[in-house]
Amino acid sequence: LGGDKRGITAMKRLEDAGFAVESRGLFPGDDGDIEKADIIILPIPSTKDGRTVFCPLTNEIIPLDRVKNAAKGRFVITANYDFGENFTDILKLDGFAFLNAVPTAEGAIAYAVSNTPFTLWKSKILIIGNGRVARVLKDRLSGFGCHLTVSARKFKDFALLDTQNTKYIDTADVSGKAGGFDIIFNTVDAPLFPSPEVLKNALLIDLSSRGCIDFEAAKEKGINAVKLPAIPGRTAPETAGDIYAETLISVICLGERT
Repeated sequence: LGGDKRGITAMKRLEDAGFAVESRGLFPGDDGDIEKADIIILPIPSTKDGRTVFCPLTNEIIPLDRVKNAAKGRFVITANYDFGENFTDILKLDGFAFLNAVPTAEGAIAYAVSNTPFTLWKSKILIIGNGRVARVLKDRLSGFGCHLTVSARKFKDFALLDTQNTKYIDTADVSGKAGGFDIIFNTVDAPLFPSPEVLKNALLIDLSSRGCIDFEAAKEKGINAVKLPAIPGRTAPETAGDIYAETLISVICLGERT
């Protein structure tokens, strides 16, 4: 049901693997019947408004309540959505999260390269967070010759970064030190910048789910801040679709569950 371009790739891969697949809200005019399905796959993310299925390619309106009523007794695969019962949220699977971090990080770097008047080489860059996406970002950015700093909260993360000879700061201090960076990549789901002005001339690229700043307020103050949701589906839909399909097959055939 619904989804972006990676859903198209995933559908083809599932068909190649021998599954009988129908869709609704993925292609204009598609009319897959929910009540004939053994398994229902909601998109990434499953919903943007909490009421309807995310259908960016067709803008079809598929109410989640309608899906829930039709899905009784069927297994449902979601993404960042609690379906209530008999479901798995693939965004909570470590395997998917690790693999999906690659197109997320590379898409963010591509945006930075295309939207700055300077090279990443010698740029002062801050990565907020030290999770999966942040670690891939650090790995990829290290090859650009930039001056890289990573923020973290725990002593074990500081110790690991120290062994990697990576400069670090405490995430609690990023607001006060943000003005010293050219580009900031955020991966943390927390309000980190109560005063957007602290960003000064930095480009903020937010990869978190809920965002780290009031983007409307930032825009009003002329702050260069952008939120990049679902970036793998836009910048690398084929690779992201392959990762999506691999995860779906693992969930369906191998019983991988959250």
